[in-house]
Amino acid sequence: QVQLVESGGGLVQPGGSLRLSCAASGSILNLYTSSWYRQAPGKERERVATITRGGSTDYADSVKGRFTISRDNGKNTVYLQMPSVEPEDTGVYYCTVFVITRRFWGQGTQVTVSS
Repeated sequence: QVQLVESGGGLVQPGGSLRLSCAASGSILNLYTSSWYRQAPGKERERVATITRGGSTDYADSVKGRFTISRDNGKNTVYLQMPSVEPEDTGVYYCTVFVITRRFWGQGTQVTVSS
């Protein structure tokens, strides 16, 4: 069983920054593709960023050029650096990893961008 624990969310003003962390149980994040998703109130969950086993990254158009996904293999942790946040970035952010035939999710961390 894979466990993912997100942290780093909170209330931030527009233009501010946050760094989300996703810690995994065991050394799996460096073996499989990991992603960050988010779900805004009243909207469907959407993919934000992905990092592959080889370290390639991909982003949703809405965050491309602003957010950065990265990984620390030694800490079994994936990060989402979120500078210059906007109110539209508000939502619950989830970490996920696809292991062979099953996708695992964390419990999510709330990000609220408001003045």
